[in-house]
Amino acid sequence: MPDEKTGEFLGTGRRKSATARVRIKPGNGKITVNKRPFEAYFPVEEHRLIVGEPFEATENTDKFDVRVNVRGGGQAGQAGAVRLGIARALLEHDAELRPTLKAEGLLTRDARVKERKKYGQPGARKRFQYSKR
Repeated sequence: MPDEKTGEFLGTGRRKSATARVRIKPGNGKITVNKRPFEAYFPVEEHRLIVGEPFEATENTDKFDVRVNVRGGGQAGQAGAVRLGIARALLEHDAELRPTLKAEGLLTRDARVKERKKYGQPGARKRFQYSKR
């Protein structure tokens, strides 16, 4: 169901420590991230491909204008969060896209986050070298 005032479809995506609030509406394929052009915000081609996956899978490229607010994390985490947000927003627009998005794995929240460092160790899993003598 679209937003009452703007007619936009909403989706929220999270990845690592990044959170993306995505709004899509029918348009000509313009993507804006944090009020900046898409290409300027994601200069790495791989991240741009990740963000575009939901549109490629559902064959909706250049049919929606996308507005994104994303916070936290780094470039890769933010790209993953935007991807999930777009997939969820597309689902709000048309529920019949669910099998396609699910088959591509675009509706699954990637729960992998950095493991915390433990005391008495140099990292999360690494141990200091054992010395017998």
